[in-house]
Amino acid sequence: MSRTSLIRRLAPFFAARIRQNHRLLSSSSASALREAVSSSSPSSDSVQLTENCIQKMRELQAGEESSGEKMLRLSVETGGCSGFQYAFNIDDKTNADDRVYEREGVKLLVDNISYDFVKGATVDYVDELIRSAFVVVENPSAVGGCSCKSSFMVKQ
Repeated sequence: MSRTSLIRRLAPFFAARIRQNHRLLSSSSASALREAVSSSSPSSDSVQLTENCIQKMRELQAGEESSGEKMLRLSVETGGCSGFQYAFNIDDKTNADDRVYEREGVKLLVDNISYDFVKGATVDYVDELIRSAFVVVENPSAVGGCSCKSSFMVKQ
């Protein structure tokens, strides 16, 4: 089966999931959910940060001379060589639909739609000959991916 036909088969499923998440986020319980997630202790569904990730974020925060707090944002986008890809950005604000994971003063932001794809995952920072980057090293929702570790396939 080609990658294109697989994406076409999965598109309605993900569109329905996105609509469902949007309805959930629109409800008044969205802010209560966000507070519960950010203040709760780590669970098997929380997104974990490695020591390398924390150390690199501290270096980035120290290098910035702005007054805003710098946080790491993880999101999932369609594309990549395996169907979905991870996207990392540095952000200085949280959104209403963000889940906030904090370890040793470093915060990771994950929007609720992306969370469905990365719950239980571990975020690391790797420094290799060919690149230095934040990566998802373990993701229970992924069944495969490419060698660059920036794209993945999900369980059906």
